[in-house]
Amino acid sequence: MKNLPPEALQQVAAYFQTLAEPTRLRILNLLREGERNVGELAQLCGYTAANISRHLSLMTQQGLVRRESRGTSVYYSIADESVYALCDLVCGSIARQYERATKTQHAIFSRE
Repeated sequence: MKNLPPEALQQVAAYFQTLAEPTRLRILNLLREGERNVGELAQLCGYTAANISRHLSLMTQQGLVRRESRGTSVYYSIADESVYALCDLVCGSIARQYERATKTQHAIFSRE
């Protein structure tokens, strides 16, 4: 980030903003298992196909997923595998914070 121009920083912020939505993170987790079409993703997420399509459109614009048309269906897959390294890093950090907080709470309540 140190030497990025303001325009690039705006793109970085848009990328992180795209990742800041739980449904999109869920879609990324599902795509980790392999490509899927909108209907499959909608069913697995419990949302409408229109809702999932909106999320996928934004994720495609940010370069997170790619789309491939096959006949009447469109299949989505991960375009940038590095997103998983980023997410795993952040999730690991949050898991450690959660674990510390849980231990602290447990220690406080066990004294009472």
